[in-house]
Amino acid sequence: HLSKCTFIKNITHYGTDGSPLASLSDAERQFSRCAAKLRALRPDCGQLREELNQLFDQLLSENYNRRCELPITIRPEDVCLLLKHATALVPLSQEHLVVKFCQLVHHLLNQLKVIMDEQTLEVLVNYTANALKQCSTWTHSDVLLAFSTVVYGNGSQDLLREDGVILQYSSPSQPNIELRHVALTCMANICLRIPGQPPLDDQYRSVCFRLFLKTLQTPKPANTDDLFYCMIIQAALKGLQFCLSGGKWKFGVGEELGSVLAALKRLMFQGAAGLSVDWPAVLYPAPLSQYETLSPPKPAEPPKASKEKKRKSKGKGKKTKTEESRLEEEEEEDKEAVPELHRGERDAEILPKQPSLLLYPSWKMNSSESEFSDLEGNAQSKLRVYQCRVRQLALHCMLAAVKAVERRSLYGYWSSFIPDSPAVGPPSLTLLTIILKDPSPKVRLCALQVLSAILDGSRQFLAAAEDTASPRTSYTPFSFMLATAIRELHRGLSLALLAETSSQTLTQVIKCQAFLVANVPYHRLRPGLLSLLWKQIRPYVRHRDVTVRGAVLRLYGAIVTAQAPLPEVQLLLQQPDSPSSSGGVSGSVTPQDSALSWRHRNGEEKASSPWLLRLCVSLVTQPREEQSDSEGAGGGAALEPSPVRLEALQVLSHLVRGYFPLVQSSVCQIGQVSAQCLGETDHSIQLHSAKLLEEFGAGIIQQYRAENNVPEGSRIPVDQVVRFWSAVLSGPLNAALQNEQHPTLQASACDTLASILPQAFAQLPDKTQLMCITVLLGLTYLENYLVKTAAVRALGVYVLFPCLREDVMFVADTANIILAALDDQSTNIRAKAAWSLGNLTDTLIINMENMGVDFQEELSDMLLLKMLNSYLQVKCNAVRALGNLLHFMRHSQMTRPVFQRPLEEAVRALVKTVQSEATMKVRWNACYALGNAFRNPSLPLETAPWSQDAFTALCHVVTSCKNFKVRIKSAAALAVPAQRGCYGDPKRFGCVWRSLATALENSEDAVDFLEYRYCASLRHTLSEALLHLLSLSQQQDMFELSASLAGEEGGGVKEHLIRYLKAEEGEGKTREDEGGEERSSGEESSHPQQRMGRLQQTLVRLKSLEVEEGGKEEKEVVVNFLEDLLKICGPGPFNE
Repeated sequence: HLSKCTFIKNITHYGTDGSPLASLSDAERQFSRCAAKLRALRPDCGQLREELNQLFDQLLSENYNRRCELPITIRPEDVCLLLKHATALVPLSQEHLVVKFCQLVHHLLNQLKVIMDEQTLEVLVNYTANALKQCSTWTHSDVLLAFSTVVYGNGSQDLLREDGVILQYSSPSQPNIELRHVALTCMANICLRIPGQPPLDDQYRSVCFRLFLKTLQTPKPANTDDLFYCMIIQAALKGLQFCLSGGKWKFGVGEELGSVLAALKRLMFQGAAGLSVDWPAVLYPAPLSQYETLSPPKPAEPPKASKEKKRKSKGKGKKTKTEESRLEEEEEEDKEAVPELHRGERDAEILPKQPSLLLYPSWKMNSSESEFSDLEGNAQSKLRVYQCRVRQLALHCMLAAVKAVERRSLYGYWSSFIPDSPAVGPPSLTLLTIILKDPSPKVRLCALQVLSAILDGSRQFLAAAEDTASPRTSYTPFSFMLATAIRELHRGLSLALLAETSSQTLTQVIKCQAFLVANVPYHRLRPGLLSLLWKQIRPYVRHRDVTVRGAVLRLYGAIVTAQAPLPEVQLLLQQPDSPSSSGGVSGSVTPQDSALSWRHRNGEEKASSPWLLRLCVSLVTQPREEQSDSEGAGGGAALEPSPVRLEALQVLSHLVRGYFPLVQSSVCQIGQVSAQCLGETDHSIQLHSAKLLEEFGAGIIQQYRAENNVPEGSRIPVDQVVRFWSAVLSGPLNAALQNEQHPTLQASACDTLASILPQAFAQLPDKTQLMCITVLLGLTYLENYLVKTAAVRALGVYVLFPCLREDVMFVADTANIILAALDDQSTNIRAKAAWSLGNLTDTLIINMENMGVDFQEELSDMLLLKMLNSYLQVKCNAVRALGNLLHFMRHSQMTRPVFQRPLEEAVRALVKTVQSEATMKVRWNACYALGNAFRNPSLPLETAPWSQDAFTALCHVVTSCKNFKVRIKSAAALAVPAQRGCYGDPKRFGCVWRSLATALENSEDAVDFLEYRYCASLRHTLSEALLHLLSLSQQQDMFELSASLAGEEGGGVKEHLIRYLKAEEGEGKTREDEGGEERSSGEESSHPQQRMGRLQQTLVRLKSLEVEEGGKEEKEVVVNFLEDLLKICGPGPFNE
């Protein structure tokens, strides 16, 4: 024993890591001495109990909190080693030592934030679990506290059995409140799962969920102290939050969800003095508001001083003192940011005068401090902090529920949390009430986060909102109710914006407004909402807090992307700066206010760039103003912080994308900004500037598209576009293309190259053109999939340029690169390669039409064969390319054996895609591809074995496909062959005719209501196809045609053909819409006189057709049918 004591005395001169104790802090020295002595003890050591008592007291007396002045560097492995060794020294029979050891476990693990190894975790879990089974009940509170600390983030679910002690102690029927609180905390920590851990079993998760919910629903017992009740609720809320954060909602969407939301809504208003409401136990989904019933106000009771439980444990003295000081700090923080400015005036706007007194929180009332004694005041202060925590945790829990529950299930509860009408009568208690009335900035921040999560992704739900027309007096439509809710949200958030003084909460207010703007259909609402918001947020662009400035720019970005181009936003962008504005910050007016003053100003001001564009340019390029950015004092030449500059660049990109006509006059300014940012070292700034260039290039291309019908005078001149790209390509963009350290920047630079206007690219210097092509070809050999994908896509764009597509060498090089990319392992690369292959084959068809056989002969047969075989890599995504290749092939190639099998496989691939369950877009592209192939006169439709399958597939979908666009494309494909022989024997010809006639008769039988918009276009295409077959028919086809036209089917066909010949279908607009799809049918809409002329030519040809003796009657039926059409639709130039 003497030698052991000598050993202990000697080892205390050094720390646990071997360092001299003199170099450590007091806490580390104490821990090292105690740990060394503890590890030297053995179970058979004399006076073991006294030694352990003394060592535990010394360890518990130290504050290991890392917020101390000197950093604590106690190693986690030393703590684990100490605790493991202590479990072998403290027998469960010594219950006082067990309690003190459990306090030590909680003290060390909680303050030092120790991450335990698996062995230590297992030892401590087993020790505490056995202590719960063997020790007396009075020890369980401390044992559970230690157990909850051990399992925090390391949950052991074995103790959650129905007969487990944790469930018994956490039950609402447990009379010991402190024991119940510790048990609930323990359950909550078991439910917590950190990333990478397996989720809690659904069985145990459901058990915990039900218990936490039952705890929240159970009213406070009569003899329970308010502070302890708040602690119980906090533990249950934490546990419920951990349950909901474990994945998707799995607890049912009926009353379970309604019960959770009802409990959380009640607790969101915990501690609101003077608020007397009969809260519903369950919330039910409904489009109408569920107003809480205001019960009569109860007589005021004198506040009770909380009964603080005194305990004799030596290890908790410092903890209690620290906790009290922390509570005081939190209360001061809450008091510090109470938004008192202009609150009274706006509170009167929010609530009516009579009920407002009931809802007005007690912390807003002016009361004298002398009403309470010092002890009572301290108790009230502490209670307010605890109630604030309850509200904060309830909102955290609500946030987890919003993220876990499916959006559709949550829409029915909107009216319980979002006001859908102005405050008339009893005010509804919603999230906006908390945002505007709660004194704690932390609680207001949480409420804003919940509201943001509810609004995020609600575009589909809010799309039904509309209030452009006056509502009916008999009832209020749901669309008008939604519009009213949107206006109330705008109003409430505007009030919060003006009243908020906490920078962190103010940032969340603006972010919440951005979520609202991003999801609201403003084109269906009366204008004015965005104008007011634009005016209110403008002063905040120079706010002293950088996060506020960034949030304001994000909100501006949401405004300019909302259904762009929006007329209201166009007016906002066009209005000039107010003369009283300082730096473009204040003095803004709405378009309605300034309509008379600015619309009649000179044209020079009209042509100036928008204020928002100038603001963003200045934020990106100019030093920040010292007087408006106090945190940058002393650094006047410094630019804005990176987050603000990034948001400004994003706003510029949104402006260019949505309102290009308003910003096109600033082409030089945008080029200079992009070039300056591309030359910086910040990778994010470079990336966003490249995106800006890409958007600007795309805007120029849209101006020059023929279908957009932009007048030439409104476009940016080509010579100015050439100068713009010459300056950009001679600057730092070339360096960005070669920056292999940042592949994302390289990929974005490739996208920028692909956005050059083709007409401008043709006028660039030859060396610049060669540089672009060489760089793109070289980047396709890089290993990074982002760069390779972007380069392959850019080449797919370039191959359509008129100045490049006739270059056979460039086309061949591009084809080889695309074919190599089709074999890549990356799905993204293969998808872009398939798209580029489609563009390449479009180029082949254009060159074939413009250059004839010469280009076909110049292109290598082997390269064409490789492209024909490429569909195997991309399957249905390459149907457009297959149709073009089959159209491009020459007769000499089709007769070669090496081409025959790929040819057959390509056609069968198209047929299979037409008949498959693929997406409708792929199927109608496959129909178009078959029609494109049929245009090749060398295709052996008469003799090929696959020809029958192709016609059968098209005949099937033209009559049975539920998607009308697929029917339209299949009908157009059946009308493509220009020779009667292509349709095969009379049986196949008759099958095609009957299919088209049946489809025409059923052209209004749409399963989906959305398909009705394509009915006219479908009838138009079917009528053209039927007349095309009549124009090619021969004497052997008369039997099939007469059988169809003489029966009931002929009457329906005649009616539709009459409408077609008279042009009563309104096919112009519908066909224009069809042409706007991926690929048009390729047929030109003809004038009614041209249709009549073709019909007369068909009649003349059939009359002169010689038939056998037995076929004259069938011929007469067809001739009479055509003559009747001519008589009804207009007089012809002949009588016979």
